[in-house]
Amino acid sequence: MALSFTIINLSSAIGAQANTIYDYELDSRDDRKKYLVKAFNSFKRSRLKAVLIVEFLSALVLVFLFMLIQGKPLLLFMWIVGISLGYAYSATPLRLKSRSWLAPVTLILVLSVFPVLFAYYTFASELNLFFLVALAGLALTVYGVIIPTEIRDYFGDKAMGIETMTVHIGIVKASLLSMLLLSAGGILIGIAFLLEFAHGPLPELSFLILAIAIVDYVVLKKFMKLYSLSKEYNSSKSQKPCCKRDCEFVCTKSTVDYAGHTNLQHHVNNTSGKQIFALNRMIH
Repeated sequence: MALSFTIINLSSAIGAQANTIYDYELDSRDDRKKYLVKAFNSFKRSRLKAVLIVEFLSALVLVFLFMLIQGKPLLLFMWIVGISLGYAYSATPLRLKSRSWLAPVTLILVLSVFPVLFAYYTFASELNLFFLVALAGLALTVYGVIIPTEIRDYFGDKAMGIETMTVHIGIVKASLLSMLLLSAGGILIGIAFLLEFAHGPLPELSFLILAIAIVDYVVLKKFMKLYSLSKEYNSSKSQKPCCKRDCEFVCTKSTVDYAGHTNLQHHVNNTSGKQIFALNRMIH
């Protein structure tokens, strides 16, 4: 069990570091990530790539040994597919994160489906129906809670031409989708646990699904606020700037955006955009 989770955590580190390397240009233009950029510059790109190679080879050896111990070649296959998708998510030329609907599919597979299947298959050889229902719920929940981070990065991603799912459909629809996914995921996980407990030796433990409902409710309240702020932002953005005293827009000189071009920007006083960023920091 320890070896299984070591492999999963090491693989997660590989994906995160690959993302850091290939997102450097974008992160360097984001003031919120200045400490990450500073650390990257101090550590050096070449050194981080060397660490990445060592981690990959170490994980490969561990997975191969683990496969031999368990006698299950499927473990090696799942790891190869998962680590390849994780790397291709950030790395060029594929850079799946900028390919609209391929991005969420990749994230769901890499962050929920493959890790959970890897751990499950370590101890079992047959798939349980209740497990599959719970896995489907987990997959929906995982991407549901990732969407607010995409909303946080929406403006930078859009300026850099990175077409995430949120950039593709807009922040209002993305906020609504996050609520739908979280709700559906929580329902599926709750059903799976309820049925598992009901058919198990300790059906009285069914009350534990209340914890899932409570957590979902708390997070959904924040997501509803995010949805409301997203609609406010879109509404304020669609209004035409004016010079009246009560106008919400302040026209300023041209500024340089992420792409390096100059354009006339209308800065909104107390904009919902700023509130969205603040809310996302609170959520994550």
